[in-house]
Amino acid sequence: MRHRVFLGMSGGVDSALAAALLVEWGYDVHAVYMRNWSRDLPGFKCRWADDLADAERVAVSLGIGLDVWDCELEYKRTVVDYLVSAYAHGYTPNPDVMCNQTIKFGTFADRAFAEGADYIATGHYARVERDADGVTRLLRACDEHKDQTYFLWRVGAKVLARTLFPVGDIESKAEVRRMCAARNLGVEAKPDSDGICFVGEVGIRSFLLDVLERRPGDIVEWETGAVLGQHDGAFLFTVGQRRGLDLGGGPRRYVVSTDVGANVVYVSADHDSPALMCDELELDDARWILGTAPPAGNYLVRSRHTGRLTLAYVQPHSADDTHELPWAYVRFAQTQRRVAPGQSVVIYDGQCCLGGGFVASPAM
Repeated sequence: MRHRVFLGMSGGVDSALAAALLVEWGYDVHAVYMRNWSRDLPGFKCRWADDLADAERVAVSLGIGLDVWDCELEYKRTVVDYLVSAYAHGYTPNPDVMCNQTIKFGTFADRAFAEGADYIATGHYARVERDADGVTRLLRACDEHKDQTYFLWRVGAKVLARTLFPVGDIESKAEVRRMCAARNLGVEAKPDSDGICFVGEVGIRSFLLDVLERRPGDIVEWETGAVLGQHDGAFLFTVGQRRGLDLGGGPRRYVVSTDVGANVVYVSADHDSPALMCDELELDDARWILGTAPPAGNYLVRSRHTGRLTLAYVQPHSADDTHELPWAYVRFAQTQRRVAPGQSVVIYDGQCCLGGGFVASPAM
């Protein structure tokens, strides 16, 4: 009897090839398009209908069924509202991390298994390894540049044990496109989707100003306290940002800190300002794929998607009187550029993704 796989199909290149490979490997494949966001924004028309049409064409060409599941309410509650709240409180969130946890490996996985799926599958660039003792591990993709384990650190081993990542072993995106073309799937030239799916070309600034109140405030030089200009809301800026300051002439400046309470954005013209560097940080709401924290020790960490892996000492902690959620302390082997509060820092033991946390308060 063939194993039944429910595949999350987005209409893009990666999930299209994943579908084709699963069919070739002998699985009973059923595709699902998750409609997570369909609302147009000022200046931006949501392309969900075009993506669905591409997914339908691929499904027809492969002879597999495709359903549309409405996930919009859950997506708004767990991803969109999370993003807006994070920015409003001075954090820079990773919405894809929450989407994977709550939608793709949450709502979608739960319903798929309830409807008889043996496995779920997606077009993520990642790999799953199951050892002889039944332990499931999440491994980085063969294509290091496209690796998406950075966005999967909140997905637990229980779901991963029943997950397939067909493109995770392919060496490059160019090869994925070539394989799509060889199978006449018709999406091989489709551009990658970058940025936040429900923001699109309108940009995060325009989206936030559509949902949060504009709050004019001062842009202040970090070193001197001099007021250099004005902004429309401290929540619009993130650590390290240099675009959008609109300070006119003079040297290029970088955001070193924001205070959403006082509505002040602090900047520096020094690219290597001590305020832009850190040796250590704390991670809040730490999650571990195997369910238990690894022992303290030296690990590889990644603080940005496709950013380089960096050696650091990691000390996990359970909740205590000062932390409501599990947390972790990270001390870098070498000084690093600061990571904005709210961003994900993901921890690896070699190829294996162990888990991670959200940046809480990097030392300054």
